[in-house]
Amino acid sequence: MSNIEHLKKRAKALVRLHRERSYHLACVARETLPKFAKMSDREILSADFKLSDAQTLVARHEGFEDWSALIARAGNAPDRKHTTTAAPAVLFAVPILYVSDVRHALACYADVLGFDILQTSGDPPFYAEVRRGNARLGLRLVHGHAIDPAVRASEAMLVQTSIRVGSAKTLYLEYLAAGATFNAALTRDPWGPQYFIVEDPDGNLILFGEEGPNAPKR
Repeated sequence: MSNIEHLKKRAKALVRLHRERSYHLACVARETLPKFAKMSDREILSADFKLSDAQTLVARHEGFEDWSALIARAGNAPDRKHTTTAAPAVLFAVPILYVSDVRHALACYADVLGFDILQTSGDPPFYAEVRRGNARLGLRLVHGHAIDPAVRASEAMLVQTSIRVGSAKTLYLEYLAAGATFNAALTRDPWGPQYFIVEDPDGNLILFGEEGPNAPKR
């Protein structure tokens, strides 16, 4: 498949996702296309989403202002199978936590743990992302237990994600005042760093800890 054919197929696939009412497509459209920037997921999926919108979305995700600029570049590029490209840069990781009620979970992460809400998808929401500093977390709706309660009960420190902090004590006191639920109180490791573990409403355990003495220099 040529580069241009591949790009056209991507654009048509996005139109199909809009027709299938994909909330993931709504999130991407809102972040990428100004005409959808102030719309909710439901409004985007009810709006007219043309092939030209999908083409512009593909172009901007490839680093071009519009479709014509992308096609001009693709037409002059050799076929993908004959090229070698550098590995893509890894930007950040988003650990996914499984929750039974996204809105209820957001109340904990925003109001108690001090995370900013970056996005919510669906009505009622089935997914959300939150961020504090450089730490991002995804909250994914599940119907049932993602982790066997018996396993949770039998395994010590079954942590879902670990977040590095500058001062564990400072953050611990903030969360203590905010009424957070702790699975483990502020503790100092034998080799120096401090950590504590917060438990969210669904039992997910998040460890907030300082870097150890042998942590690599950044």
